[in-house]
Amino acid sequence: MTKNNEALDQSKPNQSHIDLKKFYKGVSLPYETLDIHNIPDGAKQDHFIEIHCGGFGSEISPHPTQKYQFYALTDRGPNTTYDVNGDKGKIFLDPSYTPKIGLFELQFDGSIKKLKEILLKDPTGRPITGLPNRHFGATKEVAYDQNGVVLAIGTDEYGLDSEGLVALKDGTFWVSDEYGPHLVHFNSEGVEIDRINAYKQDARCKSGYFLQNEFANRKQNRGVEGLTISPDQKKMVGIMQSTMSNPDSSVTTSDLVRIVVVNLDDGSTEQYLYRQELKSNSNTAIVALSETCFLVAERDDDFYKDNPNAFKRIYKIYIDAATNLEKVQLSDHFQQNESLGLLIDGQTPEQYVLNEGWEALKKLNILPVAKSLVVDLVETLHYPHDKVEGLWVIDEQHLAIINDDDYGFTETDGILEQKYLDAEKSVIDCNTLYVIGQLNLAP
Repeated sequence: MTKNNEALDQSKPNQSHIDLKKFYKGVSLPYETLDIHNIPDGAKQDHFIEIHCGGFGSEISPHPTQKYQFYALTDRGPNTTYDVNGDKGKIFLDPSYTPKIGLFELQFDGSIKKLKEILLKDPTGRPITGLPNRHFGATKEVAYDQNGVVLAIGTDEYGLDSEGLVALKDGTFWVSDEYGPHLVHFNSEGVEIDRINAYKQDARCKSGYFLQNEFANRKQNRGVEGLTISPDQKKMVGIMQSTMSNPDSSVTTSDLVRIVVVNLDDGSTEQYLYRQELKSNSNTAIVALSETCFLVAERDDDFYKDNPNAFKRIYKIYIDAATNLEKVQLSDHFQQNESLGLLIDGQTPEQYVLNEGWEALKKLNILPVAKSLVVDLVETLHYPHDKVEGLWVIDEQHLAIINDDDYGFTETDGILEQKYLDAEKSVIDCNTLYVIGQLNLAP
């Protein structure tokens, strides 16, 4: 790899006051570039794509004790859709890529320094990959190399498309995955300790804690996108990226998203409903302000350069104002199905809202979380990125936001392109941290 920006730095953290206003307009994280130079840029004639091997934009989580340090998570590595054979195919430009956690620190001069990286590993200590799972959580997608040739070793039972991150006070991490979906517990060295998913036969789930069966009906690539922990470190809370395929893909244009709460003491769970502002939006981050109050990111897929009215907003939500689906009493209206979960007049909540509407659901005393707008990123920042994916509450007034840069490239109708932020195609997308102040982030 060739260095671009700062290299790793093991310097001691500095906890003196830092002027957070220096990060308001956005500061890029250090990154490297992959030594792949032969992919034509479909967006710009006579240019080749620069692949950013940073990718620390899936989620961020504050260091538990160092105020100006944060952890950032990569996803499964540089990949793109390759469904020419109708097999849900993906091209992996670096099939051996290992998802990782980076530790970063804000600097006095307004830059960001990378202090270290933690590779994610299976229980034996083998670095994992982002390749598809073979069994539990498998989506049957086929893995290809950059030339469109099927990979000889195209699956990894411990492979993750990592999206949500929580750094705990004991030095361990929880990471969520948007395929399984899996919630995976890693030790401080990145070695898997345990996991939680919806597959009761999965021996990797050491604690015996599981998600409800219906979470296996997640929409592919839209699993547990955001993850957080309650202030007492006892309850883990995840939010799905979008409507689940429950019972099938006919409902995935809905605006209903599920939030799941897992009690880490006993494995008990809660479920709540979130109503999106626009159908088919994505919920990409959740952060606990208290046991019942959270920040949630909701976005569309548009760039500001293409749509000045793009949707990138942060909401404050309250689950204590919502109905816990796990406590709904069974009756003529409500039944439980082993694979679909709660049914309302024979329909899943996804079906019911799509067919009957939210008002009909309210008449049955099923309420979504209460929500209020905290900040519109497009209005406040002219936010240029298509994906806001990480939130870090620095204090009760300052919120940091980070984007997923997709390693600096994208794909349109099967053609790979550099991912540009401007109409002139001169600014390549990269992981950028913005800090917004004067917000009300108290629960």
